[in-house]
Parts: sequence; C-alpha cells; structure tokens
Amino acid sequence: MNSILAKKVEQGQKFLEDGKRIPVTKLNVNGNIVVAIKTQARDKYSAVQLGFDKRAKLAPKSNKSPFRFLREVRMADAEILPAVGDVVKASDVFKPGDVVNVTGISKGKGYAGGVKRYHFKGGPRTHGQSDRERAPGSIGSTTTPGRVYRGKRMAGRMGHEQVTVKNIRIVSVDDNFILVKGLVPGGRNTLLMLKKVKDVDNKFIPLYADKVEPAVASAFVKTTADKKALAGKEEKKEVKVKVKEENK
Repeated sequence: MNSILAKKVEQGQKFLEDGKRIPVTKLNVNGNIVVAIKTQARDKYSAVQLGFDKRAKLAPKSNKSPFRFLREVRMADAEILPAVGDVVKASDVFKPGDVVNVTGISKGKGYAGGVKRYHFKGGPRTHGQSDRERAPGSIGSTTTPGRVYRGKRMAGRMGHEQVTVKNIRIVSVDDNFILVKGLVPGGRNTLLMLKKVKDVDNKFIPLYADKVEPAVASAFVKTTADKKALAGKEEKKEVKVKVKEENK
C-alpha cells in the first residue's frame, strides 16, 4: 500500500539538523480502517477501500456508512491484501524522508476577475483609458468561428477545486500524525490523500532533536552534587566548633 487518508491540522515551523528552518504542515492520519477489499479474481483488479473519520453513533436501522469519507486505494497484484477491519497506521506506509503527492480541495475564494484568477496583466493605465485597467481584453474571433471557445479564461468562481501538490517530503512520522515539509491544499480539517511516489534518498536531512541526558546519568550527577554539598557543610561545622573551643 502506498496511499493513506489524512486531515489537515495546522501549520508551523521546525528546524533541521543543519540549522535550516522549514515550514511544516501537521496532518492527522488516525483512523484509517479497511472496510472492503477488491481482488484480481473477483473484480479484475486489486484494491482496498479505506474508511476515515468515523462519525458519532448512528441509529441502528440507518443504512449510512459509519465513516464520513470512503476512498479506494489501488494495490499491486503481488501485494498481500489486508483484512477487513484492519487499522492502517502511517508508520506502516511511510517513513521520514519519503516523497508524496498530496491531493485535496483548495480553499474557495469566491467570484474573481481575470487579473486575480489567471494573473492577467490588464489594459493600459494612460492614453485616455478609464475602465480598462483590469479588463480581460478580447474573448473571441471574427465571423469565423463566430463564437467563444470553450474553456476561455474569464472571470468566475475561484478555488474550491481538486488540487495535487507534488513532491512533498515527509519529515516526521507517527502512528497518529505526519509532518510534511511545505504547504498542502485546503483549510483545517480538509480531507487529503497522500500517495508515495519516491522513497527516502540521500538528500533527506532529518529534524533537529534535543539530546536528553539519560535518567541514570542525571540522577548520578545530582547524587554527586549532594554529596559535595554535604561534605562542605560538615567542614564548616568543624571549623565553627574549633573556633568556639579556642575562645573558651
């Protein structure tokens, strides 16, 4: 299996071992459960259907799926298919350094003109032009063909469409969360599909991790320090006793 479902949690930043600061996105991958299996013998291809984001308890007679999202993941014919009900963990699919494609629905930005939606330059600002600064310009030909071609770039609804961001590197993997380098489509709680396209290579630099002293070593240091402090106090007491005896 090379794909898994996730939900966008938040964005932040981390440091690599070489000191470079990078933007990261935290993804929640907890709750990928196999709900159906398709085999080569029965369905002519191998695939696994994943259920993600389990809903609250439904009515007993409800025919709805207990999951908010159902997605199918293609499998190689030689791969061993999991059983229905198995939980797919992120650590079983990915490891730090893997490169993935992330697919999701982008943020909707409402109705937008050609300048914002397609980065048109707009018309001239001078020479008597008063309302051409953000105009799209000509949209058609002459009497041949006498119509506007389908797909012409014009003003319209911007965003809220399926987008795939390619070649994003995974920097940290946990059973419940994944950290990827860079940004991914959509806002918080957006459903995402992660598909592995390349394994870890020699270009990968892991995240910086603070080195924690072992518990035994720290306890030993504290014990040694305590012993030295007690020895110093005893020496001071002996000196005070000697001074008192001399004064008598």
